[in-house]
Order: sequence, then C-alpha cells, then structure tokens
Amino acid sequence: MADVAMDLVFGRIMSLLENEVSLLRGVRDEFSEMQLELKSMRAFLTDADRTKALNEGENAWVEAVRDTAYNVEDIIDEFMYHLNRPQVEGKFARFVDRIFRLPKNLWVRHQIATKMRKLLTIIKAMPERHHRYGIDRVEGSSSHDDQLVRKVGQESYLLSDDDVVGIDDSRDLLIGWLTDELQQRVVISVVGMGGSGKTTLVAQAYKSPTIKRHFDCCAWLAVSQTYDIDDLFRKMIKGFFEPIKDLIPSDLSTMSNEQLVKMLVDFLKQRRYILVLDDVWDIYLWREIKVSLPDGRHGSRILLTTRKEDVASFSYGAGCRVHPIRPLGNNEAWVLFCKIAFSRNPTNSCPSETLESIGRELVRKCDGLPLAIVALGGVMSSKQFEFEWNIVRNSLNWELSNNPGLEVVKSILLVSFNDLPYRLKQCFLYCCVFPEDFLIQQKRLIRLWMAEGFVEKISGLIPEEVAERYLMELVGRSMLQVIQRDPFGRPKQFKMHDIMRELALSTSEGEKFCNVYDGREDTIESGVHRLSIQRCVERTNLPADISRLRSFFVFIRDFAPSAPPEFRLLRVLDMEDAQIDQLPDGLENLFNLRYLNLKNTSVNKLPKSIERLRNLQTLNIKRTKVEELPSGIVKLQNLRYLIMWRWIVAADGASHYAFGLRVPSDISKLKNLQVLNYVKAEGDITRQVGNMTQLRSFGIDDVKGADVGDLCTSIQNMKLLHRLYVRLTYSEQVLPMDMLSSPPPDLHKLTLEGGLKNVPRWFRSLHNLTHLTLFLSRLREDPLSHIQDLSNLVELKFLCGAYEGQRLSFRTGFLKLELLQIDRCQQLNEIIIEKGVMPGLQNLQFFQCEALKMLPDGIQHLTRLRNLYLENVSPELVSCIRGEESVDRPKVQHIPTINHFHTTSSGRFLGESLS
Repeated sequence: MADVAMDLVFGRIMSLLENEVSLLRGVRDEFSEMQLELKSMRAFLTDADRTKALNEGENAWVEAVRDTAYNVEDIIDEFMYHLNRPQVEGKFARFVDRIFRLPKNLWVRHQIATKMRKLLTIIKAMPERHHRYGIDRVEGSSSHDDQLVRKVGQESYLLSDDDVVGIDDSRDLLIGWLTDELQQRVVISVVGMGGSGKTTLVAQAYKSPTIKRHFDCCAWLAVSQTYDIDDLFRKMIKGFFEPIKDLIPSDLSTMSNEQLVKMLVDFLKQRRYILVLDDVWDIYLWREIKVSLPDGRHGSRILLTTRKEDVASFSYGAGCRVHPIRPLGNNEAWVLFCKIAFSRNPTNSCPSETLESIGRELVRKCDGLPLAIVALGGVMSSKQFEFEWNIVRNSLNWELSNNPGLEVVKSILLVSFNDLPYRLKQCFLYCCVFPEDFLIQQKRLIRLWMAEGFVEKISGLIPEEVAERYLMELVGRSMLQVIQRDPFGRPKQFKMHDIMRELALSTSEGEKFCNVYDGREDTIESGVHRLSIQRCVERTNLPADISRLRSFFVFIRDFAPSAPPEFRLLRVLDMEDAQIDQLPDGLENLFNLRYLNLKNTSVNKLPKSIERLRNLQTLNIKRTKVEELPSGIVKLQNLRYLIMWRWIVAADGASHYAFGLRVPSDISKLKNLQVLNYVKAEGDITRQVGNMTQLRSFGIDDVKGADVGDLCTSIQNMKLLHRLYVRLTYSEQVLPMDMLSSPPPDLHKLTLEGGLKNVPRWFRSLHNLTHLTLFLSRLREDPLSHIQDLSNLVELKFLCGAYEGQRLSFRTGFLKLELLQIDRCQQLNEIIIEKGVMPGLQNLQFFQCEALKMLPDGIQHLTRLRNLYLENVSPELVSCIRGEESVDRPKVQHIPTINHFHTTSSGRFLGESLS
C-alpha cells in the first residue's frame, strides 16, 4: 500500500507541470526536480509493497519516504491555496489588489521554493543516512503470500467431509453440471472473494466418487498469480497420466512447449477428462492453456476458481457456467466456528452463554467468510477465559495484524488488495471512512472519489463514468459486496465485508491514509489526512495538529468538537445528519474544498461568503432548512452537483413535505452542473434552465400553468437528462405536459406531480425509462395502454389519486416491472392481470384504496411476487385472504410475505401478518 500516497502526489505534480505552467514561474525547477526524486521514491515503495517481511530499519525507511511524499502534497496545496485566492470585486479594487498582490505572490513563490529545496536536501540525504546504518535496500521474499495461497489451497483439497459446513447444495449443483449430458467441452467457473471457500467447494465435488467414475482422467492445477505455462503443462501430464505412470517420459523436464502440448492433445482427444484450475487471476491463462485441451465431444469439463467476475464470466469459446460463492448463513457460520474453537469438547458445543455471546459477535464480524471463521476459531480454541475472549473482540483490528493465528486471513485477503492498480487501492481504502455495516451509496462515493482527486482524466469520458468503472472493477474483484443494483445491473448500494474493512483500517492507519475515531481511543492521532468520527464520548478532542487534514467525516448526530477546527487544506467536509444549525466558522477560507455535505442537518442559511469556495464540486443541502441560495453561488464554476430541497415536517409529526429552493435568475451560468434538484419556479427560471444542456438530473417545484410551455422547451434541450421531476403549484388545476413533444431520449426516472388532462402521448417513446411516478394526476383514462410497452420499466407508482378511474387492466407488457404501488385511488374497484403480464413483479402495494373489495383478478399468475402490502384498505379485501379457509386464500399461497396495516378510530396504527 506504500505506493498509494506517493502515486497521488506524483500525479498532482505531473498535473501542475503540464497544466499550470503560468503559475509555476519561479518554482518550476524545484517542482521538476522533485518529480524526478518522487519517481525514484515511488519505485522504492513499490518494491517495499512486494516484500512480506521488513525489519525495523527498513520499516523506518519506508515511513520516512512516505512522510516525505505527504510533505510534498502539503506544499502543493499551500501553493495552490495562496495563488488561487478569489480576487476582490470592482475594477478599481482589482487594480489596487494587483499592485499589492504581486509582492505577496513573489513572497509566496520564494517561500515555496525554499521549502522545496529544503525537502530536496532531506530526500537526497536519505540514502547516505540509511547506508550509514546498514540499510541499503529493501529485501525479502515477494512470493510469501503466493506460497501461502497455494498452501491454503492444498489444505482445502485435503479436508474431509466432516470438516466442511454449508456446501452440500452447491457441491451437488457442481456435480450435476460436471456429469450432465452435454457432450461439448464446458468451462465451469466458481467465483468469490479470497477465503470464501471456492477451493474447498471445488475439491469436495472433484473428489466425489461420482466424478471419479464419470471421467477417464483428471488433473488439479494450483495456478495463482505467478505461473510458468510449461510447468503447468508438465503438472497436467503428471496428473492425467497418474493411472499409467509408465507413459510419462523420462525427459519431461526438458521437453519444449510444442512437445508438451502435442503430448497432451494426443492423450486427451479420445478421452473424457476433467481439469481443475485453482485460483485463476486473468483470462490470459486460458489463451495459453486451451491449445492443450481438445474438445472431442466426449463431455469433458474444465472447472476453475477465481476472485474476479470478469474471469468467471469470460466467453471461453465453449459452454460456460458460473457459480458465485455465497457467504455462510449465521447458523452455518456458528457451527463451523464451534467445530474449531471447541474441538476439545466431544460435542463441539460452547461451554457457557457468556462465551457464546462473545463468540457469535466475533463470528458476525467474519460475515460468513469460511477462512476467517476457521482461523478465528483456531485462535479462540486456546483461550479459556472470558477476559481473553473480550480482548480479541475489542481489538480485532490489532489481532489481524499481529496475531500469527490470523496471518493467513490477512495474507489471503491482501493478495487481492495488492493486485489492485494504485488508483483502485486509494478508492478501496477510502471506503473504510464509513462505519461498520454502513450501506454506501454509489453516487455519494463517486463524488467523494472525484473530490479527493482519485479519478484520472480519460479522453471521451466524464469523471463520473471513469469512477463508475473503478467501482465496477472493485465489485468484480470481490472487494466490495453489492447490496442493491439498479435496473441496468450497476451497483447502487454496497458495503465492505467486515474483515476486509478491518484490514483496510489497519493499512490506512499504518500509512496515515485515514483514521477512524470510534471511541476506543482517548485521543485522535495528530497529522492525520482523513478523519472519520463514528462515535462520540462526551466532547471529542480533535488533535492539535490537523493542518494536514484533507477529509473530515461526522457519522454521529451529537458531535461537538471541543475547539474550532483549522481545516485550511480540507477537500471534503461531510456532516450528514449532524445536529448543527449553521455552517462552521471560517468555511469561506477552505479554498481547496471540493465536497460539502450538509444533508439532513438544521442549517437554515448559506452565507454569502460561500461564493469563495471556487473549487467546490458537490453541495448537498438536501433536507435542510435552507430556503434560498445566495446570488454568488453562480461563481462556483466547478460545481457539478447542487442537491437541495427543503424538508418540512407537518404538525402531526408523521407527514413530510419537500419544497424546491429559490435560486438566482442566472443559475444557468453554472456550465459544469450535472445535477440541479430541486429549484422553485420563480421569475423566468423555466426559460433560463433551457441553457443548461449538460444537466443529467433536474427537478423543479411550484410550476405555474403559464410557465409549462417554456419549461417543456427547456426540457427538450436537455438531451443528456436521465432524471426529471416536475411539480405543479397547488393553485393550478392541470399540468399540460403534452406540450413536450420530444422528451430526452435517455430519460430513466420520471416523476410528474399535478393534474394531467390526459396521459402525455410522448410516454410511449420513453424506452429507457425504469421508474415512473404519477402523483395527484387525477387521470380518468386508463394510463396502462400508454406505458405497457416500456420494456425497461422496473417501478410504477400511482400516488395520491393519480388515477380516478374504476378499472385498471394489465393486458400485456410490463416485462421487467418489479414494484407496483397504488395509493389513494379512491374510485378503483377492479384490477385485471392477464397471464404473462408483469412476470417479474416482486412487490405489490395498496394504500387507502377503499373501493377495492377484492384481490386483483389474476394475482395467482404473479409467481415471483414476494411481498403483498395492504394499508387502510377495505375490510372485505382483507377478509377474503385472512385465514386458511378464506375464499381467495389459494390465490396468495405462493406469496411469502403478506402484511396488513390499518389506523384505528383512536389513531393507533396496527399491523398483522396475513402470510
């Protein structure tokens, strides 16, 4: 990981030298020389990363080089801070400012040059000083982790049936695939993160008597990251020829590549064979090895394990199947842990409730990862007392780095980390700023990566697209767990595996990349670069030295620092959900700030001075009390995301209302803005936004009927728009959206709030639409015929009287629909669902549809329906499915979850399960 800090700084210097030539007058030579020195330092740290064991002197050398890189980064940020301060307003004022500013800039350049020369002197003295103490280079075995991976694979192969838990179904599935009637050669991939039990599963299938009887010959190859193809061919020959060893030539070790391939092809072409390729890291192996694997149409199989989805899903020019490894369930994980931790107990049971409570917490942290469960069980098997178990529970991060019994877990998982390109290493480590089990939103993380400067510039792609590639790569390498995907299969919400997070924390803190304060320590370490406050003990003392801080996160509502922070070089300030009602003092001085998140706080006003944050990319004031943006917001030309709406809680405490904000009339000056949600339609804003053709997400509130024409024209200009929200002012009757003749072609999400005279005819052209919400539309005609052919529609919501007709007929289409929600459609008394319509529907919800006295006709055809939700519906509808003897009970037998909620006359909200 040591090269991460270095590469980030190296990249920033490169960018300065290439793009900021005019700013470097007087210091260019120093920056150029520093670039050369950093190049050598980066090479040194890369070598250190490949080395498993460093002695104390070598570790000190690595730390000194890394700290130097951070010092260079500080100098760069100081330099940019001083030279890019906003100029004063007014022609005469600017003239006077230039007169007095020139000497100031010369002084700044002189100071920066002096600091750089001093730092260069220190750097050049490093080799001599370390030579003096006998530390000339970093040595060690770079193959330690690779050897450990192979060793674990061998041990997994030797496990007996009694030693494994929770793989019976997967093993039987693999055996079925291996022995089915397909005669063509088939490649079967088992994919999962390091330590997930891939090798164990494959070994259990491979050793099965069924497999031994089915195939003529078999071979098992441990591949790993480093391999020699000729060596693999020789091992294949030895494996396949095992029953007839006399055929193995005595000169096998000296045979050429061509001879080895010919020997394998000649032997295998008339046989049904099975080959296991364990721990495959790239598709190039297949390109090299496939020439030796003939497809004689005898039903041969290749079975491979990999940590990478792109390897598993690669088209191997043959039949392909993929089996993703699933984590062990809670009960299975506990059984496996007990087998190891309490192996001395004949029943493998936990001896006390107290130890069981601690043990289950430890097992939960393993998150179903068999390798971690087994290793942790081994460590705990030697500990008999409660205080010993508590020590491990409270210091798992330290244990992973220092306990020999857990070395295998760290080494196996770090193989995946060390294989990452440096930019992905930064992006992965950054995820540990979020608390344990935190559900990370894709958009939030991408914007943070951009603010930190982790996202490289690639011609033809916007930064968001590059960052999304990074995210897909991390997911594809099993480094992050996807919790939810969008309709197009892209990760939308995910989390870090607990053990991976602990390792990331250990690495981040050791490299001074990031520190997390969770209340376990009395103080926060000084000199940190990224700080995440996740627990507060009374009043948290911030470290005295926070001048290096680049990112500051607060994940607790009652955070109150004991002293005002000095965050001059800060790039990220994320205080979502914190109990603050005003912005921190001195915010306007944070010239380097790229990301400001105040979501769900009580902040009620943005100061005029916010216009000085010229580098700001993201401003999130969603669900705050801010009503209006200051006019100077249009000076923030780097702003890409303006996420905002007021969040008002009604007197009953249950209802919430969102309202758009007043924005300056010249908001269209923000030419880089990608997201503008939500603005209040005042003045000629509906016409002005037509100039913002770069928008991808746009929401507007309080639209008057007279403004709809201008708004529709503006929307037609937004060719890149993916999301659109339009709400009519409550004093108007109809939202004449038919005036929009040509909607944005890539629109994915559409919400229209307000009366519609009829269903807009352009709905039929929204072929990329995934989410459609109609609110207070008061439609009388059945809208389904206009949207039934939208092939990508996943969610459909008719809310708050969106439809005033009596009947909805789902006759055809809706092939991808997963959620249907109908709310307060008071006249609706009949729903018809033809067989074959909505085949993928999973959630069906009805709210206050009191005229609906019976279930939708055809609900029995919705075979994938998992949840039926009823709230304040008619008693007749509920009674027809309550109890096993109810008249419509057979129609809902296939639905796992049926919940009914209703409000009583006294105002109580009660619920019952009808499943």
